[in-house]
Amino acid sequence: MAAMFVDSHCHLDFPGLRETLAERLAAMREAQVTHALCVAVNLDDLPRVLEVARSAENLCASVGVHPDYENVTEPSVADLVRLAQQPKVVAIGETGLDYYRLQGDLEWQRQRFRVHVRAARETGLPLIVHTRSAAEDTLRILAEERAADVGGVMHCFTESWEVAQRAMDLGFLISFSGIVTFKSALELKDVARRIPLDSMLIETDSPYLAPVPFRGKTNHPALVRYVAEEIARLRETSAAEVGRATTSNFFERFLRGRRASAAP
Repeated sequence: MAAMFVDSHCHLDFPGLRETLAERLAAMREAQVTHALCVAVNLDDLPRVLEVARSAENLCASVGVHPDYENVTEPSVADLVRLAQQPKVVAIGETGLDYYRLQGDLEWQRQRFRVHVRAARETGLPLIVHTRSAAEDTLRILAEERAADVGGVMHCFTESWEVAQRAMDLGFLISFSGIVTFKSALELKDVARRIPLDSMLIETDSPYLAPVPFRGKTNHPALVRYVAEEIARLRETSAAEVGRATTSNFFERFLRGRRASAAP
């Protein structure tokens, strides 16, 4: 049986991908990438995300506001809960903390993060967590807000093995992007070797972070298989095994009750 893969985090509604959606979906089929999760970054653009997700049976969506977005519609718990009732929505996020791009008093980020965790607990949907230069506060808030009740994924993981362990203890999967293929990502490669396969996802975060040998080009979901291939190389196993495990993990976490073998 051919290897199958899932892109657990992409932005197909972004410029450069939305206009070429049919081509990207065809490339997914060719690469045996059976499903993709289109992740929201703010509420104003959510209709565009949902439109993309509705365009194909094998696409789904999330609802949330990225921590980097200032001066946008600020979500309430009630807003997120209401929006999450729409068909195709399978997760809350992208949410979290980012102390790398923004500076100053970032309490608004922490409060926004708490709102998302509370909405996830109310809906029962998993969280998609972004964290950059903010691991301690991210883990603390997840614990304080009882995020373990719903779990989720630490998307585009770039932290240490210790952070990965603590996140897994809270019920979160660890998702690897094209960064794991970069020669300089030595610590991340070590984490990818050590993560149990049943705690792992793969993603593109497209249109960003294209894996080697496409680094610097527009990323898209079909390229997620290169992430799987690098993880397989690091673990001395097959890409098919990584694909089977991460696909099963995705369905269990985001598409419960649906068959992971159901290719489009």
